[in-house]
Amino acid sequence: MGIIDKLNKDFESRVRLGIMSVLMVNEWVDFTEMKTLLNITDGNLASHSSALEKSEYIEVKKEFVGKKPKTSYQVTPLGRAAFKEHLSYLEKLMKS
Repeated sequence: MGIIDKLNKDFESRVRLGIMSVLMVNEWVDFTEMKTLLNITDGNLASHSSALEKSEYIEVKKEFVGKKPKTSYQVTPLGRAAFKEHLSYLEKLMKS
């Protein structure tokens, strides 16, 4: 099995890579901030964050602030470990 085979397919999308990168350095990030940082559409963010949540790599918190809904994201311990491993394999791939 080569290094490229060890890359995590859940992080192949540039949007998922972006979501994870943002969450690795922030405690919680809300939907609007994430959408702005990555310059993506509502639907794009919703579908990719849903996939990462399904893999248990991120936690999604939905709440109401006043009468407005607010969605926020946080990386899980599993997600942090999986993303660090993915980055480690990327670094190894670049050095080979």
